[in-house]
Amino acid sequence: MALAYIGLGSNLADPQAQIAAALAELEQLEHCLLSQVSSLYFSRPMGPQDQPDYMNAVVAIETSLSPIKLLDQLQAIENNAGRERKDNRWGARILDLDILLYDQQLINTERLIIPHYGLKLREFVLLPLAEIANELILPDGDSVKALAQQIEKNGLKVHSKLR
Repeated sequence: MALAYIGLGSNLADPQAQIAAALAELEQLEHCLLSQVSSLYFSRPMGPQDQPDYMNAVVAIETSLSPIKLLDQLQAIENNAGRERKDNRWGARILDLDILLYDQQLINTERLIIPHYGLKLREFVLLPLAEIANELILPDGDSVKALAQQIEKNGLKVHSKLR
């Protein structure tokens, strides 16, 4: 079984309910075991500021799915939630599920980049990841703990425990 970390985000249609529903679907995925869940965080949007704040979390799953099969399953969950893929990369969304890490693999294809390209730059990903995997060392040798201690918080706030 591989250990994967998944980032969850939502800022439309009751974001807390969207993330809770996504967690329930992740728990039901075949060949996957949800092993850790971060708190839920409020964060400012990255792109246009004329959109609601986001709710974010990170989960760890153990899976026998390949990275691409896992991506397919995550995109199916997004689609079931009503996610519409638009040209506006930083726009509002009902649900966003990103594979942040998959074991220590390095993947760079048209469909999938692992580690996620924004992992070390986004407080709303790095701090929830540090909450559940503080001792994790990234494939490039960087420590999640050290990165989390250095990153600007940008108004990120813990909202509540999900589990």
